[in-house]
Amino acid sequence: MTKEKSQNSYLYGLGKGLPIGLGYLSVSFGFGITAVGMGIDPIGTILISLTNLTSAGQVAGIGIIAACGTIIEMILAQLIINIRYCLMGLALTQKLDASFTTIHRMITSFAITDEVFAVAAAERGLIGRRFMYGLITLPPVGWTFGTALGVFAGQILPESLCVALGLAIYSMFIAIIVPPAKADKGVLLAVLIASCMSCAFYYLPYLSGISTGFQIIICAVAASAVMAFVAPKDGEED
Repeated sequence: MTKEKSQNSYLYGLGKGLPIGLGYLSVSFGFGITAVGMGIDPIGTILISLTNLTSAGQVAGIGIIAACGTIIEMILAQLIINIRYCLMGLALTQKLDASFTTIHRMITSFAITDEVFAVAAAERGLIGRRFMYGLITLPPVGWTFGTALGVFAGQILPESLCVALGLAIYSMFIAIIVPPAKADKGVLLAVLIASCMSCAFYYLPYLSGISTGFQIIICAVAASAVMAFVAPKDGEED
């Protein structure tokens, strides 16, 4: 078997996806605890992770559910939070070989996440469908199984410990934000703007009446719009 063929094999992709799956196992454990703590049905929490693979979108989603938000809030919040996956999918189309028919593209697009995209994009040459199916096998398994463990732990562990473990999902977001914020002052300013607006929505009497879903939407869109005007990115530089 040539090196090119081995790189496009299912087992090769499976090995590449193993670290991602293990990482998702630990992070989704916190999501399971957090969701149950918000009053989300345990089975429903597991089904959310089984049918979705978006950490930020899921955390925002259970917040909207817990606050009895509307379907419009949910749709807009998920669209804004997850629109990046559309861009990732478009970028990956430039690396797919001829074995990727439309149906294969639709199936594999379900499991495109930041980490899956990074690993796939880093591969040299074109990507075969066997490699891609191997790459996306373990991440959803790890995410769903970790959620199930978190749901189970949330029902038997002391409340104080559950609260502490539930912070794990938020530590992941901090880990995602800090590196680019340190490297780019524009990203740092966008984070600060969104954080200040979020605090204003929480503490100010008139703003606190706005539902959680629309708070997320307003903070994300406003911070992005301000930074697009103040510090626009040069396309050639990117």
